[in-house]
Amino acid sequence: MKTRLALLLVVITALIASGISPYDREVWLGEVMPVLIALPILLLTARRFPLTPLTCWLIALFALILIGGGAYTYSRVPVGLQLQDVLGLARNPYDRIGHVFQGVTPAILGRELLLRTSPLRPGKWLFALLVLACLGISAAYELVEWAAAVFWGDGSVEFLGTQGDPWDAQWDMFMALLGAGGALLLLGRWHDRQLAALATRDPG
Repeated sequence: MKTRLALLLVVITALIASGISPYDREVWLGEVMPVLIALPILLLTARRFPLTPLTCWLIALFALILIGGGAYTYSRVPVGLQLQDVLGLARNPYDRIGHVFQGVTPAILGRELLLRTSPLRPGKWLFALLVLACLGISAAYELVEWAAAVFWGDGSVEFLGTQGDPWDAQWDMFMALLGAGGALLLLGRWHDRQLAALATRDPG
């Protein structure tokens, strides 16, 4: 409970700080909208359906990535610019990191929801279903970005964060695919242990 509360306070503090003077107010709102939607849902379900520590950490980390992108716009996030310099990249890679976690976090969250509320058990079917679902979520987000481009026109450049890459949408979906598959393969057993511990503490 203390860990969940600490993560909540960190995310809320970062969200408030990012909204004081973001680079672009409309971009900020668009980027942090998933956080604004998810926070009330998580708060309302916290007692009835507490999540494992791993899932809470991943949700908080993904929220902070979104908040950072909203505050600076993805092409201007300082840590991404530093990585760009260190690695000699042609673009700020911060949005690529964000899309990896667009696969990682939904994959583990979805795994938790399905294992706790459905007959599905760990195995190839669960893996395939989650990877395809995460890829679908990523594709849906690309459609949202396309709609933003149609609606905003030139004003959508900061929100899209393509940085001149014509294959940005494909790269984004690929990174989410890698994130989802990697998370399930690398974190699955750790997640299983936490799910078992959670079931022991709260059999109902």
